[in-house]
Amino acid sequence: MPLETGQMALGTVSLRLSTKTGAIRAHLRWRDSGRTVSRSLGVVERPNRSANLAEGWAKARSLGLVQDEVLPSESWASSREARASMRGNRGRDTNPELQLRSELHGRGFRYRVSVRPLPGLRRTADIVFTKERLAIFVDGCFWHGCEKHHRPAKKNSEFWQKKIADNKRRDSETNQLLSNQGWTVIRCWEHEDPKEVASRIVTALRRSEVSS
Repeated sequence: MPLETGQMALGTVSLRLSTKTGAIRAHLRWRDSGRTVSRSLGVVERPNRSANLAEGWAKARSLGLVQDEVLPSESWASSREARASMRGNRGRDTNPELQLRSELHGRGFRYRVSVRPLPGLRRTADIVFTKERLAIFVDGCFWHGCEKHHRPAKKNSEFWQKKIADNKRRDSETNQLLSNQGWTVIRCWEHEDPKEVASRIVTALRRSEVSS
C-alpha cells in the first residue's frame, strides 16, 4: 500500500469481534515509520474466516487504500485473495476460536488455550480442559478440507490435493492418539455456530463429570 512518503508498505487485514455487538469488523494494518497503523474497514458478514478476510481486502481495495500485489512466481495461490486466505488461516487466536472461547467463558467455564494435551505429543489443541481430558480443535475450512466451503486451489492443484489429504489424515491420527490416552476430542468447523459448538462441549463436560 502507498505511504505519504511515496514508499510502499505491506498491509495485512485482521478480524476483530466486538464483545458488545457480536459484529465482526475487518481492519487494515501496516507499518509506517516504525509504528503500526490500523484503520477500520467496516463490518464483514461472510460465513467463515476466509471469506471475511477476502471481503476485508475487497473493502480496502474499493476505498483505494491498497494496490494489488503481484504474486511471486513461487506462490502456490491461484489469486491474491487465495494467498490472503492462506496467510490468514495460519496460527492461533482466529476469529472462530475467539468466538467459541467467548461463548464458553460467558457460560462460566475456564480452560487452557493453544496447548498440547499430551506434553510428549506434538499436537496442539485450540481449547483444552485438562482435568476433564477434553481437547477441542477449531478447523479452518480451507486447510482441513471442509466439504461445504473448501474450494480446491486451481494453481498447483495436485500439490494442494495432497496437502489437504495429509492434513485430514493427521487430524484422524491425532484423534486416535488422544483417544488412546483417554482423551475426548471435539472437532468443529470455523463456520459452525459457536453457541451450538459450546453446547456440545458442555454436554461432553457433563458426561466427564458423571463418569469420574
